[in-house]
Amino acid sequence: MKKRIYLNICLASLITLLLTSVLAAKVMYSSMTADLHDEVKHEAVFMSAAINNFDNQKDILSYVSYSGKHSENRISFINKDGTVLYENYADITTMDNHLGRPEIKSAIEKGTGEITRSSDTIGKQVYYYAVKLESGDILRIAAETKNVIGLLGVSAPRLIIIVLIIFIAAMITAKLLTDSIVKPINELNLDEPGANVTYDELSLLLVRMDKQNEKIRTQMEELSKQQQEFEYITENMSEGLVIFGTGGKIISANRSAKFILGNENALTYTELCHDTEYINAVKNALSGKQFTGRIEKGERVYGLSANPVNNSPGHGAVLFITDITERESSEKMRREFSANVSHELKTPLTSIMGAAEIIGNGIAKSEDIPHFAEQIHTEASRLLTLIQDIIKLSQLDENSIKAEFENVNLKSVCEDVISELEDKAEKKNVTISLKGSDMVIRGIRPVLHEMIYNLCDNAIVYNKENGSVIIELSESNQKKMLTVSDTGIGIAPEHQSRIFERFYRVDKSRSKSTGGTGLGLSIVKHGTMIHGGNVSLESKMNEGTKVTLLI
Repeated sequence: MKKRIYLNICLASLITLLLTSVLAAKVMYSSMTADLHDEVKHEAVFMSAAINNFDNQKDILSYVSYSGKHSENRISFINKDGTVLYENYADITTMDNHLGRPEIKSAIEKGTGEITRSSDTIGKQVYYYAVKLESGDILRIAAETKNVIGLLGVSAPRLIIIVLIIFIAAMITAKLLTDSIVKPINELNLDEPGANVTYDELSLLLVRMDKQNEKIRTQMEELSKQQQEFEYITENMSEGLVIFGTGGKIISANRSAKFILGNENALTYTELCHDTEYINAVKNALSGKQFTGRIEKGERVYGLSANPVNNSPGHGAVLFITDITERESSEKMRREFSANVSHELKTPLTSIMGAAEIIGNGIAKSEDIPHFAEQIHTEASRLLTLIQDIIKLSQLDENSIKAEFENVNLKSVCEDVISELEDKAEKKNVTISLKGSDMVIRGIRPVLHEMIYNLCDNAIVYNKENGSVIIELSESNQKKMLTVSDTGIGIAPEHQSRIFERFYRVDKSRSKSTGGTGLGLSIVKHGTMIHGGNVSLESKMNEGTKVTLLI
């Protein structure tokens, strides 16, 4: 604590000194910069007043030339058309027209103009001040800002020495203050806490120390009660908990652990379970090493976390068993989704890059360019549709749109979908119709619209020539039912159980040729789950498909 107090005081002193030095330098710099600007302006005012007294440009140039030789600042005399007539720092024949310079523009419009910028001629940071003369010509005077920085540089060593001296004095003061603060604490009589006279802030601590013995006795009485509570909690945990003693003897095993591992009468860890991963976990923990693993029991997957009671071998161990079936399933789904997304995005991008490369390298004939451009447009549209579907599916996964629940008329949503898909249905000679009356549910209108749109779009795309699509609204057991039926090609029985999986396609070549992303039915499934319902499918090959949403 003593060292920490000392270092904190020193740190506070150093920060204060540095901040003071920086602020002082900033004030000095601002003051010097303002003086430099004033100097330039005064010189410009004096010279412009003198120049306005001359009658011809020759006398003016003679005066400006004389002033330029004796001035430390940069002096430029610029004709009203922007031509530089005199410059004491550069060859005017190499200089461009200055009419577009900001300070010249301002001087022409307002009479004066000023700016600080890097000079194109001398390549340094310069402050410019321009004045419009009575003749319409421009007098410009400039000064390098490095002069101000140079002045600060001269005073910097002195400032650093002053800061060091003050900081050394602060360190000595900090040492004395630290000793005076810590001394009363070091002299405390811990055997009789109440007899000490010290800081008021420590009085509460001393009172608590005085009551410590009483609390220890009370705590011992509570240990028994806590042990009973612990046993009650562990016995009712869904997770398995096993405590092993020396040699792997079972000290305690809760009900869940015995059920998962399958032996209620075991006395040692080898009798409790014979799974290799479990044996390795307990062995490692008993030898002083942490171990994590997994075992499979039937259709369930369990995670094992074994830890030694301490790090030295020959002591006890604790085994914690958790059901990770859902997590494993989610991880597998996430990995498959990532792999599918990568593959689905790669295909259109490869096509776009190939077509663009052919056009860019001039390989394509002029009559083939529209074909390649159409290919790029088609693949880009497919890519955009895929990304939009992925975003929608991610939003549904995260339930990020639950706050948008409202009363929605399903019939109105269906009518909107039919209106949007009429042209597509006509091109394929498919009729689309709606049956049922108004039906209001509590839901998210954009999600419901997307679900119904995807179902109807699939029903049209995979329909037969002169086929039909029927949307039907009804109620069953106080639940709202929406059915989309078509007379299309149908779905084979072996594909029906997986049709709602992400990126799953019955016929990949046909799906991609129709612009499908493989996510439409996944969006339908997740949207139905958000609305507390379920989705079912009935289909026969070459007869049609019927999808039912029950909400």
